[in-house]
Amino acid sequence: MLAGRSLKYNMHKQIKDDILIVNNLRVNFNIKNDNIFKNNTVLTAVDNISFTIKKGKTLGLVGESGCGKTTTGQAMLGLIQTTAGKIFFDKENITNISYKEFLPKRHKIQIIFQDPYSSLNPRQTAEEIIRDPLDIHNIGNNKERINKVKELMKLVGLRENQMKLYPHQFSGGQRQRICIARALALNPDFIVCDEPVSALDVAIQAQILNLLKKLQKELNLTYLFISHDLAVVQHISDEIAVMYLGSIVERTNNIDLFNKPKHPYTKALLSSVLNTSLDTKKERIRLIGDVPNPLNKPSGCSFHTRCTYAKDKCKSVKPDFIEKDNGHWVACHVNL
Repeated sequence: MLAGRSLKYNMHKQIKDDILIVNNLRVNFNIKNDNIFKNNTVLTAVDNISFTIKKGKTLGLVGESGCGKTTTGQAMLGLIQTTAGKIFFDKENITNISYKEFLPKRHKIQIIFQDPYSSLNPRQTAEEIIRDPLDIHNIGNNKERINKVKELMKLVGLRENQMKLYPHQFSGGQRQRICIARALALNPDFIVCDEPVSALDVAIQAQILNLLKKLQKELNLTYLFISHDLAVVQHISDEIAVMYLGSIVERTNNIDLFNKPKHPYTKALLSSVLNTSLDTKKERIRLIGDVPNPLNKPSGCSFHTRCTYAKDKCKSVKPDFIEKDNGHWVACHVNL
């Protein structure tokens, strides 16, 4: 992970090593005001974040609901306009390019949505759903497309005789397998996984996570894995970035984040993860108050209103995102 100024300095080196580079990304939304005499309010959903993802690896993006995780993923896919910053995919700048310009790149960047039922057309069969990307991009003839659908269904653990079934005839886990097969139809390099297991039972979650890991190894896929569940992120991610109120407050590798967290917010999140060891007792850290209104963020460090370590400096000065250990980046004035 590189801070904004470092990322610019090392841009040429990073483009060679990384499939995705996000540099000082900001996404604002205009909120209409009911009072016609007042200007619209600006909501900063993503506030000046930077990260990179290496090809074949997984970056886990974790945080509370409303912190900007999904908005970040949508920006990677060109589904929303960014306000500032740059996004580079496979050496190309894809920031705010038009639909026509993005279409040739669409087959390389795909998404798996959170709710497998609402993201599927209830009037289409599994075959039609998985085949849609092939039809839209005019890939192969009819026979080749049918064979591709059969191949994809087998790849994700579905049977050929399920091709003519509709989404309501599948279980939740099977529906998510259909979504995964659809995402793989165009042989992508990068997939945004937007909380792909949060709507599933725990036992099914493990199956889908193991399937995603298996596919990543076999197809050399790169994932941005978005979740609010640290236990899930730990299972699949190589690196983890923790978001709070639109900003990344900590990022490091999977092992160091769980063993040596350096931000108070990360420590609080980790204390809420269920401990299955009978020999280890973990202190539960309870955060003070509620998440601040994103339309009226606190000055200085946005976490200082809930932080037990907060100093006077935290209330007025926003901390820089700096490398406190090798590869361990933190935005905090306090050394934990």
